[in-house]
Amino acid sequence: MCTPERLARIRAVLAKRQPDLTLFLEKVHKPHNLSAILRTCDAVGVWEVHAVFPEGRVPTYNETSAGSEKWVPVHTHPSIQAACAYLRKKGFRLYATALRPEAVDFRALDYTQPTAFILGAEYYGISEETLAEADALIRIPMYGMVQSLNVSVAAAVLLYEAQRQRAAAGFYDAPRLSPAELEEAFERWCSL
Repeated sequence: MCTPERLARIRAVLAKRQPDLTLFLEKVHKPHNLSAILRTCDAVGVWEVHAVFPEGRVPTYNETSAGSEKWVPVHTHPSIQAACAYLRKKGFRLYATALRPEAVDFRALDYTQPTAFILGAEYYGISEETLAEADALIRIPMYGMVQSLNVSVAAAVLLYEAQRQRAAAGFYDAPRLSPAELEEAFERWCSL
């Protein structure tokens, strides 16, 4: 049974969820990375995450998630094409992180539109197939010897820029989920 305080907290958190902000993870298979990413997603108000995993298996979560996998579901897709088609049908713009000359500084784009950030596994990055699906390639400027951030850190940097833009636009001031979605999620979360 939830206390009145817990019920109020659940309602307050759901009121800030952003159904049109998501991540698409391509083969991010290390449990500590996935767990850290989900924790950041919860903190920013991401409603759900999409993924294609190696061998189709969802990696196990670890203590890094702090239980956030309960609040941010991961929807798996059978292929890159299926994931991209699903997100496009929902109206998302796809922004892929890439170490390419044509990639633009991630801070230059508008994330108040339906936004899906595409991130890949650390060693392999994003496949050419997935890069071809992107609406734009983005980069996080780096001034050190390394070329990229840990995938969970990159996700946090991108999501917090999206949160900054959305907060400035008032996206967190009123619920963005429909009343039916809010009620269904409230009932589900109360049972967790």
